[in-house]
Amino acid sequence: MKDLKFEQEGSLSRLEVADQLTALAEALRRGGKAQLELGSGKLTLRIPDELTSEIEVEVGDGHVELEIELKWPTAQTATAPQHPADDPKKPSRSHKG
Repeated sequence: MKDLKFEQEGSLSRLEVADQLTALAEALRRGGKAQLELGSGKLTLRIPDELTSEIEVEVGDGHVELEIELKWPTAQTATAPQHPADDPKKPSRSHKG
């Protein structure tokens, strides 16, 4: 189940779409907490330094569909640095003396 889902669909001018994408691009450049104006409200998101992105273009039936998807975890995940000896992928070395 999703914690939150927002969808916006409607007819916009090319310039209105450009304004939305510009605001999103500026929020991505700043990172941290970003406020995006969506419809009649504002959405505040934490944007991390690393994201997963997917761009999909479909052409058919007299239409072009362009989807831009950005994903990132909802919580900051801190991973402890691994010591080489703790890495299960590396073979262990034994010293014979």
